[in-house]
Amino acid sequence: MKPSSPRLISALCLCIPLGSSVFASPAQTDAVRARVTQPVNLQDRVVLRGNVHPLARQEFDQGPAPDNLPTERILLVLRRGADQEATLRQLLDDQQTKSSPQFHQWLTPEQFGQQFGPADSDVQAVTDWLTGQGFVVTNVSAGRTVIEFSGTAGLVRQALGTEIHRFTVNGQDYWANASDPQIPAALAPVVAGFTSLNNFPRHSNPLIGAFSKSQDTGNIHSLFTVTSDGTNYYVVAPMDFATIYDVLPLWNSGLNGVGETIAIVSDSNITLTDPESFRNTFGLPVNDPQVILDGPDPGITEDETEADIDVEWSGAVAEDATIDLVVSETTETTQGIDLSSLDIIDNNLAPIMSVSYGECEQFLGAGGNAFYAATREQGAAEGITIVGSAGDSGSATCDQSTTEVAAQYGLAVSGLASTPFDVAVGGTDFADVNNWSQYWNSTNSASGYGSAKSYIPETTWNATCAAAGQTSGCAEAQADSPEGINIVGGGGGPSSCGLWNTATDTCSSGYPKPAWQTGNNVPQDGVRDLPDISLFASSGTNGSFYAFCEADALPVGETSCNTSASSWYFEGGGGTSFAAPAFAGIMALANQKTGQRQGNANYVLYPLAAQAGATCTSNAAAVT
Repeated sequence: MKPSSPRLISALCLCIPLGSSVFASPAQTDAVRARVTQPVNLQDRVVLRGNVHPLARQEFDQGPAPDNLPTERILLVLRRGADQEATLRQLLDDQQTKSSPQFHQWLTPEQFGQQFGPADSDVQAVTDWLTGQGFVVTNVSAGRTVIEFSGTAGLVRQALGTEIHRFTVNGQDYWANASDPQIPAALAPVVAGFTSLNNFPRHSNPLIGAFSKSQDTGNIHSLFTVTSDGTNYYVVAPMDFATIYDVLPLWNSGLNGVGETIAIVSDSNITLTDPESFRNTFGLPVNDPQVILDGPDPGITEDETEADIDVEWSGAVAEDATIDLVVSETTETTQGIDLSSLDIIDNNLAPIMSVSYGECEQFLGAGGNAFYAATREQGAAEGITIVGSAGDSGSATCDQSTTEVAAQYGLAVSGLASTPFDVAVGGTDFADVNNWSQYWNSTNSASGYGSAKSYIPETTWNATCAAAGQTSGCAEAQADSPEGINIVGGGGGPSSCGLWNTATDTCSSGYPKPAWQTGNNVPQDGVRDLPDISLFASSGTNGSFYAFCEADALPVGETSCNTSASSWYFEGGGGTSFAAPAFAGIMALANQKTGQRQGNANYVLYPLAAQAGATCTSNAAAVT
């Protein structure tokens, strides 16, 4: 594994310390040029190349799905015209230019659809084709960015020209299209593709463990095997974060997130007692999250941990903000988190959206990248600050940080954070090794368990054996070192596959470098680079990690964050899954202070970092 480049990790050296009338979309009042100009001939079809998942390979193929397999909530991404896209890009710049009459004049989803969506007749042509093939069209998004429809594997084969197969990878079964889908050629001018026709998961980014704390001695012990039970851990609690990143003065001045809302993208519900225990344990005011279901309740899934982290740590910084956990069930063809993010953007649910999931641009394919670019762009025009986790596999995002010991897919970044409309949050580690007493008290505060003394210098988060300069043995497993041998570190690097050449079925390039991405240490490579900003995200490499509460992660019979017990348990972890919601909390404080949405905060963050005297010790107050 090659360590991620420190230059990219601190690219922004603000490491911050801190349809038709049947559907929802209204008819367009201004004339929009129709782009479907030919009759829809079902025999004249084009192939949408670049839409087979890399894991849908022959060696994993278990054969076709039964025709009656449900294919629920497929998302068809609509294409904007070139003139519309040029006008939209200019609007996004004008919305962030103080001298412009469009400054902070955000659009509603309906206004966005009227100005930048396909013509009424184009939307009608697409929906007529789908319903004529037997699909049920359930929604044309208000922003005219996506059409949602459902059917069966048999209909997918007949209408889209591709079979859904079952693939078994590492003992897990998945459904996926075995070849690229097809659409009528007449619709190609307005159809960008399908978000996905598979249920290979997006990946959440937490690295976690469980710990116990003795009320008598104050000692913290890992529940994993360690070399010595006497290891000192310097756990980051909400009060520590507030001290390190200078949030305390903001709280003391009344900036606590009241009146603001953060929407969390999730595909799992949560046990409400988890965030309640977290807030009670760490001295935060009572403030239950609101759970918003988009479709059926998936219940508690394996991603509950991610949902707990996001809810707890966005609210740990913006302690009085409304936290909306938006939950959607994953189907045979569509990820729940994609449905949740679309619900947030297309219903304009909140001025801030936090996403702690990732997948490399290459694995998303042409349709997946088109979905994220189109919906994120709509969100930016609505004034939504979209905060995304940059990932925990360094610059090798196609590789899995917790299961692989060496990168094999090359340099890659997450397509869920690499669009020009995301604020990509990377991860750092504390540079306090062998100097802990300068930055940490030996005891915790009576309320909130805080022990940090001040800002702590930060460094690149690199948890691989390469960080210690080893030249061999990196792939040798060690029973007491579950990290160290894996691809673990703050995500970052250049976008390489945001744009797809459908003629050759290959990546054509990364997203072009946005005009706002300038400044010291920003690579002059012509493409979008990640991350934009970084916060502490280590999972214990240098002795520190985040605390959170989740009862399901503990041994049977134990409760999470039960401080009345003689020895109580809590969970510890790291990853940009913590950094992203924490930064979303900071943005909520910025919105509260200014009294308005900020939209794509990169327009402000990069100039802040370029100011005379700006250093990596700039803090949350600088953002607000």
